[in-house]
Amino acid sequence: MRLVQILVSDHQRDTVTDVLDAEEIDYIRQRVQTNDPDATKWLIEFPVPTDAIGYVFDQLYDVGIDEDQYTTIVSLEGAVTPRTESLLDRFASDFDTLTRLELRSKARDISYDLRSFLVMIFLSAIVATVGLLMDSPAVVVGSMVIAPIIGPVMTTTVGAATGDREMLLHSLRNQALGFMVAILGAMLCSVSLQLGGIVPNTLDVSTVELISLRSAPSWLTVLIGVASGAAGAFALTTKGSTSLVGVMIAAALIPAAATVGIAAMWGAPRLAVGSLLLLILTLLLINASAFAVLWWFQYRPPRQGWLISVDAGTWVVVATGIVLLVLTVLTAGAFYQQSSFEQTVNHEVQTTLDDSEYESLEPVTIRTEYNGPGPFSSPETITVVVSRMDGDNNPSGVAETIDKRITESTGENVVVRVRFENYQYSGAESRPDIHSR
Repeated sequence: MRLVQILVSDHQRDTVTDVLDAEEIDYIRQRVQTNDPDATKWLIEFPVPTDAIGYVFDQLYDVGIDEDQYTTIVSLEGAVTPRTESLLDRFASDFDTLTRLELRSKARDISYDLRSFLVMIFLSAIVATVGLLMDSPAVVVGSMVIAPIIGPVMTTTVGAATGDREMLLHSLRNQALGFMVAILGAMLCSVSLQLGGIVPNTLDVSTVELISLRSAPSWLTVLIGVASGAAGAFALTTKGSTSLVGVMIAAALIPAAATVGIAAMWGAPRLAVGSLLLLILTLLLINASAFAVLWWFQYRPPRQGWLISVDAGTWVVVATGIVLLVLTVLTAGAFYQQSSFEQTVNHEVQTTLDDSEYESLEPVTIRTEYNGPGPFSSPETITVVVSRMDGDNNPSGVAETIDKRITESTGENVVVRVRFENYQYSGAESRPDIHSR
């Protein structure tokens, strides 16, 4: 339940009460004195089901109540009025999103102040760095739980969807600062572990499972970004909690930021650029999909031209727009190149393993390093994990064959690593024919 309070003038009083009477909503009204000593107004308050808030305000706006008029909406543990039960029954099966007022308030409530936000992001990046180097999913999940990244992501989209320019620009700034701090935290943690001799300088970080998962963007990461942003926006527009959705959004972003810092300190530029591309692409997709959901739920700016005004902030808006446009174009181009290369690699690996010479092998995973432009002196590495029956001999030349076919198809000089995983069946007669599937 919600308790709504609206401050109205004398000529608005009967208009509002007529709407409430027509909707069979119980209310009270009283004369109140405002901070303007010459203005005496009416305070009208009434309890309504949470899912009725949007509907009731639509009716009030239709009769002339201004969206900027003095209004408060308070959560209620319960309410008893002559017509409460009938109202609850009426809206029991309705799904109604939060009003613009509630949406902005909820978005601000899940946001930290800038200092607290940066400190928590810094600490979460350190935890993520340690978890990645330990190859410990549990520790990495812990870093996601403490990362408050959902705050600026959601306030960015709410600001854009509701026409709050100040909220939009501040949230974009917080996102940029947050991920710069996260990468810096990962770099400081990495160099400390190296200098302390805790993790060897010679470690090939690209061989660590959890790090290699974030070596470059793929269509799977695109789906994760889109679904995370959409889920975050959907949770924000309802009366439910956003905590668990915040963990999902952090899962798509914080480990990638930590991977950038790790790769930079371990001298792996191709991994650093690939994970940075993954981070930027995922962040753009989360913001875009969250905004799309809010737009689909009919959240709109109250007036046109809200983003551009005559003050000095216009230049900030223009500069921010140019930066976002350039980032989007560059990221989209790099992703297209990477995904095309990855599809070719997957095809050539599967074609090779379909040969009779390698019929005992079945692909498990294929991971491709970043293939786009950059200051790279070494060829990209392609890691292929295959399974085989325990006791089978290693087929000779499988890595060389895959390497040759990929080079012929793409014209790229690559390095192919093949790792074998053994397994056993309980009976020889139960062994399946891999290539008959």
